[in-house]
Amino acid sequence: MDNLDFRFMDFKETVENLILRENSPLIPEAIDRLFADIANINRESMAEIQDAQIEEMAVNLWNWAVTKRAGLVISEEQKAKLWHIACKLVCMCEGSAASEEAIRRQILMNMKTGKGWVDIGNAVIADQFFQAAVTGLEQLYVTLMQRSSTEVHMTLQKIAVESDLFKVLSYQAEAACAQGDFQRASTCALRCKDMLMRFPQMAGYLHILCYNFGVETHKQNKYEESSFWLSQSYDIGKMDKNSVGPEMLAKVLRLLATAYLDWDDRDNYDKALSAINLANKEHLNPAGLFLKMKVLLKNEIANEELLEAAMEIMRFDVSLDFCLNVAKLLMDHEREAVGFYFMKIICEHFKSSENIGKALLLHIEMLLQRKEELLAKEKIEEIILGHQTGRQLTAELVGCLHNILWKKAARSFEVKNYTDALNWYYYSLRFYAVHQTDLDLAKLRRNMASCYLHLKQLDKAKEAMTEAEQRDPTNIFTQFYVFKIAILEGNPGRALQAITTLEKLLIPKDPEKNGPPTDKDSPVMLLSLAAQFALENGQQIVAGKALEYLAQYSEDPQQVLTALRCLFRLVLPRVSEMPESESKKKEMDRLLTCLNTALLKLSQSFNGEALNSDSRANEAQWFRKIAWNLAVQCGKDPVTMREFFILSYKLSQFCPSDQVILIAQKTCLLMAAAVDLEQGRKAPTTSEQTKLLNRALEQIHKCREIWNFLKETGDFSSDPCETLLLLYEFEVKAKMNDPLLDSFLESVWELPHLESKTFETIASLAVEMPAHYPSIALKALKRALFLYKMKESIDVLKYSKCMHNLINLLVPDGVPSTELCPLEEVWGHFEDALSIIIHTEGYPETEILWLMIKSWNTGIFMYGRRKYVSAEKWCGLALRFLDHLGSLKRSYETQVNILYGELVEALNRKKGSLFNEE
Repeated sequence: MDNLDFRFMDFKETVENLILRENSPLIPEAIDRLFADIANINRESMAEIQDAQIEEMAVNLWNWAVTKRAGLVISEEQKAKLWHIACKLVCMCEGSAASEEAIRRQILMNMKTGKGWVDIGNAVIADQFFQAAVTGLEQLYVTLMQRSSTEVHMTLQKIAVESDLFKVLSYQAEAACAQGDFQRASTCALRCKDMLMRFPQMAGYLHILCYNFGVETHKQNKYEESSFWLSQSYDIGKMDKNSVGPEMLAKVLRLLATAYLDWDDRDNYDKALSAINLANKEHLNPAGLFLKMKVLLKNEIANEELLEAAMEIMRFDVSLDFCLNVAKLLMDHEREAVGFYFMKIICEHFKSSENIGKALLLHIEMLLQRKEELLAKEKIEEIILGHQTGRQLTAELVGCLHNILWKKAARSFEVKNYTDALNWYYYSLRFYAVHQTDLDLAKLRRNMASCYLHLKQLDKAKEAMTEAEQRDPTNIFTQFYVFKIAILEGNPGRALQAITTLEKLLIPKDPEKNGPPTDKDSPVMLLSLAAQFALENGQQIVAGKALEYLAQYSEDPQQVLTALRCLFRLVLPRVSEMPESESKKKEMDRLLTCLNTALLKLSQSFNGEALNSDSRANEAQWFRKIAWNLAVQCGKDPVTMREFFILSYKLSQFCPSDQVILIAQKTCLLMAAAVDLEQGRKAPTTSEQTKLLNRALEQIHKCREIWNFLKETGDFSSDPCETLLLLYEFEVKAKMNDPLLDSFLESVWELPHLESKTFETIASLAVEMPAHYPSIALKALKRALFLYKMKESIDVLKYSKCMHNLINLLVPDGVPSTELCPLEEVWGHFEDALSIIIHTEGYPETEILWLMIKSWNTGIFMYGRRKYVSAEKWCGLALRFLDHLGSLKRSYETQVNILYGELVEALNRKKGSLFNEE
């Protein structure tokens, strides 16, 4: 059956299938559909169904709702909807000539349906059914009067109808009250009240109904309406004292008095007093006595009358707590004279009570509130004496007394009356001799130490903190005061020890109670106070450590940045003057950590918008410059220098991208890339080298983006950035054996602005391990030589060095590399060098000598390969270089000529079959 879909059923079919179900998740859907449809259904739309069938359907639906609600299958709202539907169905079947039974059934169903809607909070719909019920009752009354045969019978029938009318009127009053319609609700209720002469048994019901109306309207601050309902409730309750007892009547009157009191109109205070007097007469209750005192205080009666009322309370068997509440009430209303006198009476009356301590403590608290400190001290001395002579307070009351004393001490502390604060703390201390709690005593000692410090009594403060530290060494406030004392004593070692211990206690298990205000309870705030205190007393090293911890643990970005600024201002001058050492390295690492913290907090403030853009930019600018300056100081530690440059770059990203910032970013990235390349050259493993080279390449790409943007902002023709980027990228690609290296160089060869030095560097990098690209090196050196010769005045020294590198590449170890370059071309380079030597002054003599030896060795190599013509040619070239030697010529001339003569003689002997070169 659960497979049925109510959406495709008509109204009748839905009802029939619904009442067949015991329990199903589809029931709520079916009820809601029937409820929505009933508004559009009338007798004409169901003309094909007989009245009897409709009535049967309605009765079955009604009874099913009762059964299922009892079994908790449906809710109260669903039951109200089903009754609503059933009632509508029954009513549409009954015409003007309905039978008495049908009319009675309609009345009953309308009454119950209306009450159902009221109970779930829908009084508007309920009114429709109550009105229908009234109409039905009127119709029933006419019918009954017409059929009554005797006066007695007529009277009985009339009473029966009026009984139902009483219920309907009470329901209508309930609905009207729920809608805030006081006029209609009161009219209905008063009609019910008038009917109580005939239905006295309903007095209890109407009494409770009016009381409930009074409670609800009082909650809504409708005191006038509340007083009406409560007055009616009392009047009606008196009619039936058998079912309404004096306790209930007193309860109604107390609420009535409260309503008059809350109405806050002097004209109603007398009414309130009359109501509470009547309530206490009906049934005396502590609540009534207390309320009477409130009413009397509102009436501003004389102290004599007030005291008389208070004394009246003592004649009844009331508790000590109740009496103390009355005393508090008197004091709260500034009736000190009556309040203090009443306290004396209380203390005397309950002097044998084990809870008399409560009264004594309240008396002390009242005296302190009224600034009667001398009297309060007398009472405290009495308590201490009694406590030490056998009349001990309970542990709970001792705790309350400590609380009173500490609060008073704290108030004196706040107004900087430290001596007075100590006096109150001393009272508290005297209790610990017999009732001692270590942690509380440690807390007390800390508070006393704070007072001593303010009074410049360092020895007493130290004595107090010695005991506090023994009892509670892991408390953050203990360590904070130990720190302060160490600072004042000029003991930085002890102060550092305390601040380090404090740092380890930054996550307390139990927050400090009865201490300073909430915003200073944070351990991080203690670090801030510690740093400030150390600075004020000239302990810069200790202050630096406190600032470092503050920056490490604070969650407030602005506080962290401020702490770091202070820290750098303290540390930088000292670090700058330190010689290179392990100590300086540690300080640099410390500052590096601090800058990383600054970067992190700037990022957090950026993401969470804790700082506005200008503030963030200013902070970043300051730390960027610090990182830059520290990088410059790390010339002998390139790895650390790189970290500072990278931090400076990252910090600069929070600054506006103007030309100055772009230049700084470009320089930072260039320096970082240079360090990574240098470290890559020294890397012990291939994997480490690859990691460093990739990191360098990443920085090169970032730098190139900045450089391209920067070039658009001005003339940077003299800036070597472009060349450096080219060389750095070439080195990375060459050492990583990049397959795209040749395509990268294609554009390089065509660049017009590159100088000879750049090509020489490319040549050097091309053959620096693990790179091995001799052809690229050759091409680069040839381009460099070409550029040297293109200049109006050739730089002979640079040219000679470049020529040396080229020939060394082509003729390594005296053996020409014919794979790299034909021998004729190698000869041409020697000839070029000789030409420069002939036509230019200043060619280094050592280079000429080197060229001579190189060409001679090449000739000897040719001779060994039986290439005699080439051998004579190369050795002859050596003699030509010999002719241009200066002071070294004499040293080599004789020897070379002898060797050359021997070579020529040997060549002559070889002429013949062996002469022809292979």
